[in-house]
Amino acid sequence: MADSISFSRGAPSADIVDVEGLKQAAVRAFENDPAGVTGYGTAIGYVPLRRLIADKHGVPEDHVLVTNGSMQADAFLFDEVVGKGDAVVTERPTYDRTLLGLRERGADVHLVGLQEDGIDIDELRGLLEGGLRPTLAHVIPNFQNPGGSTLSLEKRRALLALAEQYGFLIFEDDPYVDVRFTGESLPRMLELDAPEGSTTPKNVVYACSFSKTVCPGVRVGYLVGNPELIAKIQRRATNTYISPSQVSQAIVYEFVSSDRFPAALQNVKDALAERAGTLGTALREHLPEATFVQPEGGYFLWVSLPEGKGHDCAKIAKEAADRGVQIVKGTDFLIEGGENAFRLAYSAVKAEQIDEGVRRLAEAVHAAKG
Repeated sequence: MADSISFSRGAPSADIVDVEGLKQAAVRAFENDPAGVTGYGTAIGYVPLRRLIADKHGVPEDHVLVTNGSMQADAFLFDEVVGKGDAVVTERPTYDRTLLGLRERGADVHLVGLQEDGIDIDELRGLLEGGLRPTLAHVIPNFQNPGGSTLSLEKRRALLALAEQYGFLIFEDDPYVDVRFTGESLPRMLELDAPEGSTTPKNVVYACSFSKTVCPGVRVGYLVGNPELIAKIQRRATNTYISPSQVSQAIVYEFVSSDRFPAALQNVKDALAERAGTLGTALREHLPEATFVQPEGGYFLWVSLPEGKGHDCAKIAKEAADRGVQIVKGTDFLIEGGENAFRLAYSAVKAEQIDEGVRRLAEAVHAAKG
């Protein structure tokens, strides 16, 4: 079999992780705070890191909870605010683990179309005017997984207005925000939601992660939101694990607060920019019938093939695997549909492998129709 090329998992390749910088950060963590690093700690997370996050977002520390990865933050939030039968809005398509988590909790999930500039506000408004009353709207605003799109400023404001009007909570799930490699950064809905003169959001809870900027292995994420909600989730965290990993969080703190971090992050963004650009070029050359949003950051690109042409992503994935290429089926990110689509993660594929991977993938697409 030809050398394997995996477009399946959203993780950086090891060559763009600053391993030496992390080693140095680990040494500093144990030297600077041996008692704090080796102790249990509490459910709020490693205190210096919590303070750094609060400063980054301009909120008091009681607005922040540091967790074992942002997926655990998601799970705590869903357990707190989503009950069986509650209506929840997500984008269509959306992250497969989000769908799984919501459906396991018995949520009534309503998927709203995803456009190049984010969730279809008109479609959502129509559902709300028609009587839908969601408890929660889950949105990935920057370089959406799997779609690659970014929610425009106009739509961010419109979504906030709908949340205020109809009384639902926006879950701003934002793990990719700091890996923007082109275009202009947009304000977080967390910031736009706070009333004038206040730092406390009304209708937004925000999640982010260090997995995409430091490395996935650290498993450090966090929530920012109304302190009353954060306190409730903190109690859940206490009952779950007493405290998250102080070692991982202390290493993250030392790394991201060091002079070395900006260059390490820029290295990640430069590599992602090259890989995303190379992937777009290869798709246009080898699979010209495909449509996709060229992302401005993040890890993913969503490929749609023409509808009504007999495409089957399961067959495509099998044919691709036979050629040593791994992809993720579009049906994984939807409740129904998606047979003509698949997700490509470019983060772990070196630029020199991408053209060959897409050439094989194009062969797989055509073979799957045969």
